[in-house]
Amino acid sequence: MAAKSIVKGGQVLLAEPFMLDPYFRRAVVLLCEHHDQGSTGFILNKTIDMNVNDLMVDFPDFDAEIFYGGPVQTDTLHYVHNVGDLLEDSVKIAEGVWWGGDFETLKFLVSSQLITSDNIRFFVGYSGWSGGQLEDEMEIGSWVPADMDANYLFQTKPTQLWSKVMYNKGDLYEIISDMPEQITWN
Repeated sequence: MAAKSIVKGGQVLLAEPFMLDPYFRRAVVLLCEHHDQGSTGFILNKTIDMNVNDLMVDFPDFDAEIFYGGPVQTDTLHYVHNVGDLLEDSVKIAEGVWWGGDFETLKFLVSSQLITSDNIRFFVGYSGWSGGQLEDEMEIGSWVPADMDANYLFQTKPTQLWSKVMYNKGDLYEIISDMPEQITWN
């Protein structure tokens, strides 16, 4: 029997290279919550051709692109940032990474230019798993867990993220990181 993968909040999950699910193909998911009742996370590397002001008219003028967080509740907006306690009621996910926080305070910090687009990522929808579902997917090899690094979120181009995180895992994963997305046979 294979050893069970340990899954915990604050990790990233990399879609295995041949995953066909269009929502998660080559996805890097920040796992924010993981417990017996289920798991919640956000896809970090799938942008939507929209700006935060396209979605919220009462938000201060702010040049921040929107990311597709996942296929669950796509009528909701979430945010992950690196400003920590400056944004009240936010939850620390990993070193240098916080989730949510008071929305009115967020608007004030944005309008005061204390938060810039380099400090925050907005997500439409989220990725969710019911209790035990993620463990089952891990057991069949759908996901590769990796440590989260705030630089993945705030310093790495989304189009390069899957390959970078895979490469940083070392060994066999370095080889996998170079695999083309579409493999054709001659």
